[in-house]
Amino acid sequence: MRPYCRSTITTIHLDCCYARSMAETREPAIKVILLPKDANSLGTIFGGAILSHVDLAATVEARRTAQLRFVTRAMNAVEFRQPVYVGDIVSFFAETIRVGRSSITVRVVVEADRFCQGSEQRVRVTEAEVVLVAVDEHGAKRAIREA
Repeated sequence: MRPYCRSTITTIHLDCCYARSMAETREPAIKVILLPKDANSLGTIFGGAILSHVDLAATVEARRTAQLRFVTRAMNAVEFRQPVYVGDIVSFFAETIRVGRSSITVRVVVEADRFCQGSEQRVRVTEAEVVLVAVDEHGAKRAIREA
């Protein structure tokens, strides 16, 4: 995994779209509060619940890049660094790192805001790279740049 750097600003220009980097916007693709239904008996959130939101955040970023339909092809380099607890406010930051002919690779960084004893702490909890493929109305792979 390459380290996250807030000072690096990169943009990707395509004929049909404009992708923003996390460093440029620092606006989460999605933000959620995780509830007891997402937790195990220890009060930590199941990894599958986090991965579901990672998938959604990657799709939001892909749609920002190109107004097409996307399906998830792969999740690579998923790393769980810290647990997420019931009540944490979890932000999913996404950036496009590669645009191919029919696929987009999105990096998602997950951070949890924890409120303990009157103070707030932000912790990086998960990172992943997600590969999404553009599809047409019949579910067949299609080129991104024709959009």
